Amino acid sequence: MERINASIDFDRRFWREDIRGSKAHAEMLVATGILTAEDGAAIQLGLDEIWGEIESGQFNFSRALEDIHMNVEARLREKIGDAAGRLHTARSRNDQVATDMKLWCRGAIDALETALGALHRALIDQAERNAETIMPGFTHLQVAQPVTFGHHLLAYVEMIGRDRGRLADCRRRLNECPLGSAALAGTPYPIDRDMTARALGFDRPAANSLDAVADRDFALELLAAASICANHLSRLAEEMVIWTSQQFRFITLSDAYTTGSSIMPQKRNPDAAELVRAKIGRILGAFTALSVVMKGLPMTYGKDMQEDKEPVFDAVDSLGLAIAAMTGMVADMQANPEAMRRAVEAGFPTATDLADWLVREAGLPFRDAHHVAGRIVRAAEERGCGLADLPLGVMREQHDGIDERVFEVISVDASVRARTSYGGTAPDRVREQIAAVRDRFIDGAGS
Repeated sequence: MERINASIDFDRRFWREDIRGSKAHAEMLVATGILTAEDGAAIQLGLDEIWGEIESGQFNFSRALEDIHMNVEARLREKIGDAAGRLHTARSRNDQVATDMKLWCRGAIDALETALGALHRALIDQAERNAETIMPGFTHLQVAQPVTFGHHLLAYVEMIGRDRGRLADCRRRLNECPLGSAALAGTPYPIDRDMTARALGFDRPAANSLDAVADRDFALELLAAASICANHLSRLAEEMVIWTSQQFRFITLSDAYTTGSSIMPQKRNPDAAELVRAKIGRILGAFTALSVVMKGLPMTYGKDMQEDKEPVFDAVDSLGLAIAAMTGMVADMQANPEAMRRAVEAGFPTATDLADWLVREAGLPFRDAHHVAGRIVRAAEERGCGLADLPLGVMREQHDGIDERVFEVISVDASVRARTSYGGTAPDRVREQIAAVRDRFIDGAGS
């Protein structure tokens, strides 16, 4: 029973939040006349001393006392006597643990936001350095159209921006204080819940005492946002694994983020990227685990909810590590423009430009132009050359409206420069996007 019931082995992690909550609660009890100033001062001093003991590693955590709340309270009683027992007036472990968990999650969100800001900077800096570096754009992992490497990286800038937005939304919704809801029904003591909420940095007290102790939406929302973010990191990590392979060689990662083989001396394995790619399993698993715990629980608190902490702790740790590793890899990677150029020129990526030219200059419906362009691509394949190297006469065999002006649009460079629509890959547009995302996510309110 002790092993299954006790949570101190993991909930000791939010000892800071627990002591902060107790100090705010005690201050409010004194202000409302529920607690004497003398008892309040003794409690504050005792809690400060316990903070120092835990921080210095001198505190003895006891599994027999079950959780962080009782461990702190028992030590407080050893220090100041009966006054320690008065600290729990007008509260319960139910509202206490909900408050601690919200405070911890809020701090975790702030740390993740800072980490994602650093990743944003690294991605934007690389995008700026590679605003004109041409690479193949893919669909189905097949060469589709030429894009710039900077444009490709800006796609992840947008993804990470949405991740930061989801975390900000989660933080805003969780920032209501459960403390003072007591076990589930509130308390008959004349407490000031607004005072406690302000002292702990919450926007307001939670409005319903039942919901306040039963709610773990905030933890689920954090895990959902973390799962989506980890999904984005996993996609970028997968691309890095592909890009560093001998078959692609689009980028190089230094020894700082790769490892050698135990048997093959020539290997440089992108282990950091592979591990980032894998972290989604743990993080999404945490979301699933807590969803299953909460599903079907009747109001209000059940001991099942003790299972909320370990998945959240592990998911936040895993995501924070993955973000740090990805930030390092993005800053570390070196693009290989020559390899990207060879790959883009091998896949007839300007076939769409040829079809568009036939629509504009020869007046063909796009579907017909698509078929003509397809036949010209086959002709180039048979001759083993690119579209820009195919003789005009061969093209005219497929449609006699084609003239020498077509060569102005079917080179890789011309194709990229032509994509000037908003959000497009033309280098000038990419530079505009870089300036805009710096303002949105780094220099402006998004930072």
